[in-house]
Amino acid sequence: ATLEPVFLALSQFFGCRTQRIDVLFGYIVGHCQFTSSDDLVYLAQVYFNKKLMGEYNSTVGKYTGYTEKASEIADGLNKNPKMLKQEKKNYEESIINSTYDKSVEPSVSLSSFKAVDSKHPSTLICSAYKFFPKQIRVTWLRNGKEVTSDVTSTEEMPNGGWLYQIHTVLEYTPRLGETITCKVEHASLMEPLLYEWEPMPESQRNKIAVGTAGLLLGLVIFVGGLIYYKKNSSGRTLVPTG
Repeated sequence: ATLEPVFLALSQFFGCRTQRIDVLFGYIVGHCQFTSSDDLVYLAQVYFNKKLMGEYNSTVGKYTGYTEKASEIADGLNKNPKMLKQEKKNYEESIINSTYDKSVEPSVSLSSFKAVDSKHPSTLICSAYKFFPKQIRVTWLRNGKEVTSDVTSTEEMPNGGWLYQIHTVLEYTPRLGETITCKVEHASLMEPLLYEWEPMPESQRNKIAVGTAGLLLGLVIFVGGLIYYKKNSSGRTLVPTG
């Protein structure tokens, strides 16, 4: 993290000291504290004569002074957008340095669904999960050529533990013999990942359709028989035999 500008500003806290002959020294510390397995707090703290004079805390997002004079200085720093922006950058860099020392490869899935109010009969979604760093490129290929129309993508979104996820949707009209591929490019990969969409074969779809129809027919027969039995049973009079 680039701490020099921040430390120079925080060193103003040293102006809070009084003229005493027993003064020892002042110093500034920038460090992180993990509050859970996937969260941390970034602190930039100013000490003088072993006493904490003030600090920047990423949880509250501002400077805090612990003496009257230090509080005045902290208020001034909090009104400086450049300083707060730098501290936020330090926090983000601390997360990266404290959590991952190398990139994390994305987990990719490819699926289809029927979109409402779409002019195309088919919709595919390619999702990349749990990757790091944030920068990633996900594109669609049709017969090896990039598709730019009828494509919608989300921004990179948090996926927990400072990992990210992204989703891209392709609306298209299937053509006989064509190949649809999702291409993923990321720093963790030696070469792009290619995921080819393999629609369910016609024979398998027919088997599922026949099986579903048979199941429904059996259910109809069962319900019809049950209704018939109930009607006949309600019209009978039971006569004691003994």
